[in-house]
Amino acid sequence: MAAGGGRTFAWQVFPPMPTCRVYGTVAHQDGQVLVLGGCGRSGLPLDTAETLDMASHTWLALAPLPTARAGAAAVVLGKQVLVVGGVDEIQSPVAAVEAFLADEGRWERRATLPQAAMGVATVERDGMVYALGGMGPDTAPQAQVRVYEPRRDCWLSLPSMPTPCYGASTFLHGNKIYVLGGRQGKLPVTAFEAFDLEARTWTRHPSLPSRRAFAGCAMAEGNVFSLGGLQQPGPHNFYSRPHFVNTVEMFDLEHGSWTKLPRSLRMRDKRADFVVGSLGGHILAIGGLGNQPCPLGSVESFSLTRRRWEALPAMPTARCSCSSLQGFNSPRDKGGPQEASWIWSLSPK
Repeated sequence: MAAGGGRTFAWQVFPPMPTCRVYGTVAHQDGQVLVLGGCGRSGLPLDTAETLDMASHTWLALAPLPTARAGAAAVVLGKQVLVVGGVDEIQSPVAAVEAFLADEGRWERRATLPQAAMGVATVERDGMVYALGGMGPDTAPQAQVRVYEPRRDCWLSLPSMPTPCYGASTFLHGNKIYVLGGRQGKLPVTAFEAFDLEARTWTRHPSLPSRRAFAGCAMAEGNVFSLGGLQQPGPHNFYSRPHFVNTVEMFDLEHGSWTKLPRSLRMRDKRADFVVGSLGGHILAIGGLGNQPCPLGSVESFSLTRRRWEALPAMPTARCSCSSLQGFNSPRDKGGPQEASWIWSLSPK
């Protein structure tokens, strides 16, 4: 999906992936979209690596990952792509860290994580990679925070998160890493915390007003948005079942408080397990699962200036559980503005 100079949104269809997969890891580097690992049709993790050249619309096979894995994290470090954690063929979290050297077309092993983990959240800042949380082989959520120093090829420990979790949403804003939500086993986490990279201290912010699994999160214009998801029943509501919601909750970083937007400003569709992104002054909600018997193809955007939701062109392929990433200045948009931006959405058909 691309945003043009007039902030109009349109879908562009690229050739399908050579290898069908889900829970793959994606990264954008120098006009290339890399798709790494994931689970194939058999349900087992793959070592397959492929790249799409956005200018020529062609897929190329890359050298396979040394460690087959699914659900890993990836960070671009110049001409390298660092792949961290994930799960292996026996569904066990892995500690392996590997780097793809784009100029040489090969993989190198890097220092392993201190503890094997899946669902690790990663953030890059000034050439350093921060890995937060995860779930270990014992299925317990982790609170560890590690920082990777590429020059020394080593991981160093930092103060642990106040709330252990895996699969959290992370945002880098100023000199702070914000960590929102995640899971502890089957339960969604409502914690919202920030790590100051200079002071190396944690701050607890007010928790999410509602407990929702598979919600979508985004940051835009000094606000953090938590959208939709699967609403969990309260601890004493034994007869209620989880249900899809169109909730919109917004945290103002300046004032330090959450606002639950009224019904008139909720999403048009109730959805969970969907893609969320921030493009051109809009928050986008794409696909996912809802009350319908099949995945959603609908797309909607919330205008930050007009404060309302609008329907956008539907995805050509309805889907959920997508791998997605956001980037800028597609090579195909040579005649467009420099701020042209896009969201990728990849999943098996």
